[in-house]
Amino acid sequence: MAESSDSSPLGFLWRHFEGVKEHWKSNFSFLDYYKKTLGRKEPLPKWTDADVEEFIASDPIYGPQLQAIRESRKYAVAGALLGGAHLGGVSLKYSKSPHGVLSWFSYTFEMIIGFVLATGFGALCGGVLGMEVAEHWKQLYKIDKQAANLRFLYWWEDKTLGRKPEKLMRVHSDSAVSFRIRIEKKPLTFVLRFRNK
Repeated sequence: MAESSDSSPLGFLWRHFEGVKEHWKSNFSFLDYYKKTLGRKEPLPKWTDADVEEFIASDPIYGPQLQAIRESRKYAVAGALLGGAHLGGVSLKYSKSPHGVLSWFSYTFEMIIGFVLATGFGALCGGVLGMEVAEHWKQLYKIDKQAANLRFLYWWEDKTLGRKPEKLMRVHSDSAVSFRIRIEKKPLTFVLRFRNK
């Protein structure tokens, strides 16, 4: 009886739907890392720049990475400002209408809408270009940005809940393997992390 239901069109559609659902679940599996800190009944309190600086000073591995990520925002903001100003200026320069074709109100309205859309699009493109410049200038492609942000979230959760944050020390660093020791109340445990070159 079950075989006949699988051969029906609805059985095929259901299997296809389940396959698509599993595909997208695996594509967004990186969100599972954030469930510990973001999927809480009571959200974590907001952190300040001083808290981030404290984390940067306390974590020898992820601190410098997080600092580089935070500094890269300046490139994105500068690119967005330049892109928005440039494309907005171009739209104002070339938004001329022949006399008598449009009323003054229609012309002004279209010019404002065109300026806003061009400025927004220019800011978007400039911000993306600024992030790409920062990616190469600060060599962010060599670090795991998700791990640095996630480590900060775990540190912040431990700090706000009154637990003692884990300390990580780098023992040996090679081009293929990086060894770290977790210092806790338990005996030392080794964590291996492989780097892709």
